[in-house]
Amino acid sequence: MPTLTRWFVKTSLLFFFLALLLGMLLAARSAWPLPEFLAAFAPVYFHMFLVGWVTQLIFGVVYWMFPKYTLERPRRSPALGWAVYLLINLGLLLRLVAEPYHTLNPAAGMGWLLALSAVLQWLAGLFFVINTWGRVKEK
Repeated sequence: MPTLTRWFVKTSLLFFFLALLLGMLLAARSAWPLPEFLAAFAPVYFHMFLVGWVTQLIFGVVYWMFPKYTLERPRRSPALGWAVYLLINLGLLLRLVAEPYHTLNPAAGMGWLLALSAVLQWLAGLFFVINTWGRVKEK
């Protein structure tokens, strides 16, 4: 298994665990008197689950299992693969901080951090497609 795949899979498992923990806290608000600010973390739960766990698990498995691009460069560009890993995680971590902060303090003018996080994740998706496109081919 390539090193990059191991990083994607292990990171996805970490986000899976954290998303479930946050989901449990969000659900517990209906049964126990927990702080109201936890509601600001609902979008964070969604992003941790979908981008942090599902998307990164898919990216890692695709990087590993899709057909070889060429014998010399089986996974096309390892550097682009690492750029995908860094961009998606930087964008996700930025979102995990910026989303609740912006929700709780909308007048603080930090909405641009949400936009930046979205751009980083979009670039990760674009680079993933560029790096994977040539590996989707007939036998």
